[in-house]
Amino acid sequence: MSGATGDDAAVYALPDGRALVQTVDFFTPIVDDPYDWGRIAAANAFSDVYAMGGMPVLALNLVAWPIQQLSLDLLVQVLEGGSAVARQAGVAIVGGHSIHDPEPKYGMAVTGFADADKLIRNSTMRPGDRLFLTKPLGLGIIATAVKRGLATPEQLAGAVETMTTLNRDAALAMLEAGASAATDVTGFGLLGHLHNALKASGQSAGIDAGAIPVLPGTLDLAAQGVVPSGTYSNHEFLAPSVDWGSLATTEQLVLADAQTSGGMLIAIPEDRVPILEHALAERGVAAAMIGAVEDGDLGSISIAGHMS
Repeated sequence: MSGATGDDAAVYALPDGRALVQTVDFFTPIVDDPYDWGRIAAANAFSDVYAMGGMPVLALNLVAWPIQQLSLDLLVQVLEGGSAVARQAGVAIVGGHSIHDPEPKYGMAVTGFADADKLIRNSTMRPGDRLFLTKPLGLGIIATAVKRGLATPEQLAGAVETMTTLNRDAALAMLEAGASAATDVTGFGLLGHLHNALKASGQSAGIDAGAIPVLPGTLDLAAQGVVPSGTYSNHEFLAPSVDWGSLATTEQLVLADAQTSGGMLIAIPEDRVPILEHALAERGVAAAMIGAVEDGDLGSISIAGHMS
């Protein structure tokens, strides 16, 4: 499958009607606890397979570690965290590769399978589709607050719980409901990933800012300037394509916030919304309808209302 539309993973069609789905992701620590870092990295790596409507089955660990500066006991904890989430996802870790690096990094190369006829892409949004988001925003901002010693224990716990929650059940729900398109929300932020999907689909969208879930304290932290550099870059990138309405800059930055292991952004035909809502609720997935796909300028987004 071509990467021209920026799909979340690479796909290879198999003769038996299945599709082989492959992806890779790794990053530097975003929390202090090595076990939690491993859990987050694993959940994040699996997410791109889920976004394509696939289920991950195999993974290879990817490790970069400063052996002379950091204890290998810490690395063991990272790997144990990744293994715990892999077991939860039903994924077998079958090996990996490590190198010496002054900056620690961890992640996975992941292989999964999907039904080739039910593959979900990011480039097939259609006018009238309703947009659903399955995790709250604010992960990048709170991770930055953690690094600066400004996050409360409750904020850290909420962010870790969000980042370690698998997108598996959201993927199963959107498959059951017959979603038009989907992508997961990660480094480009909610609006960055939406813009890319809309551009690939030849559509635009309207978003209700007040409907978007946000982790507690995120807006206050953003107002204090606790914002990652990637979020500022996202905001600058989005400027030509987004009509912010009356949103304050702080709110704009939250909508552009660079996420790690964020939720699924799902486009669903209006007449199938009740099916999706039921499928999500049945699996215990909290989700919010945040807007709709529209005819308009390629990739453009208009924002109404304010964030609460």
